[in-house]
Amino acid sequence: MKSLTLLCLSYLGLILLTSTAEAFNKKKFPAHWGDPPKIQTRDFRPLPGGYGNGSSTLVKWISKNLEQDKIKGIPKKSFITLFGPDTKNLDGWSIKSGYASYKIHGNSILGTTAKGSGNTFLCTDKSYSDFELEFEVKCNNKLNSGVQIRSQLKNPSSKYGGRVNGPQVEIEASGQNGAEAGYVYGEATGRGWLTPKERLKPHKHFKDGEWNKYRIIAKGNRIQTWINGNKIEDLTDEAIYKTHSTGLIGLQVHGIGTNAGPLTVQWRNIKIKEL
Repeated sequence: MKSLTLLCLSYLGLILLTSTAEAFNKKKFPAHWGDPPKIQTRDFRPLPGGYGNGSSTLVKWISKNLEQDKIKGIPKKSFITLFGPDTKNLDGWSIKSGYASYKIHGNSILGTTAKGSGNTFLCTDKSYSDFELEFEVKCNNKLNSGVQIRSQLKNPSSKYGGRVNGPQVEIEASGQNGAEAGYVYGEATGRGWLTPKERLKPHKHFKDGEWNKYRIIAKGNRIQTWINGNKIEDLTDEAIYKTHSTGLIGLQVHGIGTNAGPLTVQWRNIKIKEL
C-alpha cells in the first residue's frame, strides 16, 4: 500500500506543479486506464488544508487504477534489449539507403564505410514513438555518424530500401576544438540542424577513441539527449513532431568519397524503453 501511495503522490505532484487543469487533461496515462476525470482549473485553487476537490478526484482515480494494475499483475514498462552481449544475429534490423556494411563484431555492431556509398543506416524493423533509448558508441575520429529516431523511408521500394529521413542525434569526435555530438539534425528533411543555431555550440563531452554512452528521451514534441551523463540538448520542435512522431531507429554509417576509408563505427548495449 505504501508503494501505491508514493506512486499516486508522484503522479499528483507532477500535475500540481503545473497548477493548470489543461496540463492534467492533456497528460497521457496508460491506455488501459480509460479516460481520466475532467478537471476544472478552479479545482486546483489552494484551499485551507490543501487543494480543491480536483486533487481528491485525481487521487482516487489514480489510486484505483494503480491498485487494479497490482491485482492484475500488469508489469511496469522496462528496457528491452535491441542489441546486447548475448545477441547472435541482426534479426529485426535492415540496411537502408546505402551499401555500407554491418556485422556483429565481438559484443558490438560494427559498421564499415564503402567507397562511393551514400549515407547508410541499419534500421529497426519496428517503429517507435515515445521512448527512452540508451546505447554506447565508438567512432573513428575521421568519420561522422549518428542515430536516427522516429525516422521514415522515402520511396521504400526503390534501390537500397529508400531514403531514411527524420531526426538524427549526432555522433562526432570532439577533436581539438570540440564538436556537435548529441545535437539533433534533420537527416534528409531539408531543414539541416533542428537544434537552433544559437545553441549549436561545440563541446568535448564525446571522448575520442573511447566508448561513449548516449541517452535519448523522445516524448511528444520534445527530444532530450545526454552523452556520458552530460545533458546536451533539450529540443522542443512541433514541426518535426507533426511529420515524424513515430518511426525507425537507425544506426548511421556516413557516406565517404571514393578515395577514403575504410572507416568504422561501433555500437553496443542498445536498449529501449517505450514510454
